[in-house]
Amino acid sequence: MGAGTELGRVRGLGAAKDGVHHWWLQRVTAVGNLILMLWFVLSLVRLPSLDYASVVLWLRQPVAAVPMLLLIVSVFWHLRLGVQVLIEDYVHGAPRVLAMLALNFYALAGAAAAVFAVLKIALGAA
Repeated sequence: MGAGTELGRVRGLGAAKDGVHHWWLQRVTAVGNLILMLWFVLSLVRLPSLDYASVVLWLRQPVAAVPMLLLIVSVFWHLRLGVQVLIEDYVHGAPRVLAMLALNFYALAGAAAAVFAVLKIALGAA
């Protein structure tokens, strides 16, 4: 046996030494998603109509575009964190590496496409 008590040996963050950080990020993004989704739903309810022109006019305002960008980043980050846990728990070997690469690509590509779309509307491109 090594030095210290059994309780001292089991304390810490686990084998990878960053489990608490990942857990904390999931909770932070979940709270961010909750707040930003409430803002999003309430903003849509307050619009006079949900036709294309009304939504585009609304999204051209910085007060709408900035939280929308934050919502996109938070949702895709939360998605990536959650699916990463599933992959780490249930996929093993070479498929795990491929699944993580696919997940990272999907999360980054999806977030980039959504951010591009919002910025295109917010900056006035037709």
